[in-house]
Amino acid sequence: MAVYTDINEVDLKDFLSQYETGELLSFKGIAEGVENSNFLLHTSEGALILTLYEKRVEKNDLPFFLGLMHHLSDRGLNCPLPLPRKDGALLGELSGRPAALISFLEGMWLRKPEANHCRAVGVALAQMHVAGEGFDIARPNALSVAGWQDLWQKSEDRADEVLEGLRPEISTELTTLVAHWPQDLPAGVIHADLFPDNVFFLGDELSGLIDFYFACNDFLAYDLAICLNAWCFEKDGSYNITKGRAMIEGYLSVRPLSEAEIAAMPLLCRGSALRFFLTRLYDWLMTPAGALVVKKDPLEYLRKLRFHQAVETATDYGWPQ
Repeated sequence: MAVYTDINEVDLKDFLSQYETGELLSFKGIAEGVENSNFLLHTSEGALILTLYEKRVEKNDLPFFLGLMHHLSDRGLNCPLPLPRKDGALLGELSGRPAALISFLEGMWLRKPEANHCRAVGVALAQMHVAGEGFDIARPNALSVAGWQDLWQKSEDRADEVLEGLRPEISTELTTLVAHWPQDLPAGVIHADLFPDNVFFLGDELSGLIDFYFACNDFLAYDLAICLNAWCFEKDGSYNITKGRAMIEGYLSVRPLSEAEIAAMPLLCRGSALRFFLTRLYDWLMTPAGALVVKKDPLEYLRKLRFHQAVETATDYGWPQ
């Protein structure tokens, strides 16, 4: 469920009067996503998405997110666009929350992506990395090494409630990653959350990327590692090297990686698996019963982490030799 803040028609119409959107015909909550409240609006001018930014999103980060979407779109990437108000601002307020109107992107996300879809995602990810060059606002990755340490400190004492022996295993892994995490790989704007539900397709054609609310500045190859974790494992926990090869080849067709990036890929995959394990673990342990935050199984990413720990070179992910 992704409607944490309710809205009413009177307040919504007042909010829309600040935009050139036409007449409101209908609206409904969108029951996907975990960070913000989202609504689908139908107006006489067409469909729009209304997003209310909840407390987990820092208001000071919103100019980065909204500006980035415009920057990427101006450079040819297909993504939703924040609509300006009549006064030119991209951000308003509704029901006590910062709020924005976003253009509607046609398509749907795939529940069972195949290798050809993974290839398209690799292409789109690299295109986003190239398009992000020159964006003049920076946002450090709050969920990199320092963020992992903070999350672990908050969860460590209760980790064995989820799985016996988890505490020493993760403590050891975190120590290893802190000691060996790369320092000087090519960096830029990354999506940082390009899971299947953030990529839309029309048939087999990728129609666009959505949900840039974890975007930040970090190693570009780390973003590819996140996608390998998100797209290329099967439900039984096995790594699908055919999907991995397709994604990597798609990415490389747009943006070649340096030797240092390729050599670092097993470590980057371990780090991205640990990142999602830790955020899921924190939510699993700390979310009160009855809260609307969707809790996801952290052990899914523990299994992925263990796979990456056994990987020696990027060829195990399907890297072309």
